[in-house]
Amino acid sequence: MLEGILSWDEYFMGIAVLSGRRSKDPNTKVGACVVNPEKRIVAIGYNGFPTGCSDGELPWGKAGGFLETKYPFVVHAELNAILNATTKLTGCTIYTALFPCNECAKAVIQSGIREVVYLSNKYATSDATVASKKMFELAGVKYRRYSGREDTLTIDLRSENI
Repeated sequence: MLEGILSWDEYFMGIAVLSGRRSKDPNTKVGACVVNPEKRIVAIGYNGFPTGCSDGELPWGKAGGFLETKYPFVVHAELNAILNATTKLTGCTIYTALFPCNECAKAVIQSGIREVVYLSNKYATSDATVASKKMFELAGVKYRRYSGREDTLTIDLRSENI
């Protein structure tokens, strides 16, 4: 492999992480990138509120009563990517910064995505993650942790460095 050239996994996970930077969530910035078998990006998403729901009117907090938190309102990055797709996702791979919760796992399976590549699994022992893994295994969806050569990627947006 040529030095300085990103692997496909590095490239697509980089796009997922960069997409997560669009999220206005002050605590969790998750992005997702869906790639078809030809290595073409077919969808991108990040965690945020549904279209038309104002960030100023819904909470981003994690504490308090259910309706005082972000949890009933946020659309996760994986689901946003699936909903943003303009083509069928059968046979695709989804790159995501965080292992999908059980609700996103259902959407991944139903959309026809066949592989999940994740960066972090910080909720590995949660019931939601255990349920996700069980459904993925039953549905034949492969999942693996990202293992690129690079721990960090730097993006220089100065035009003179192109």
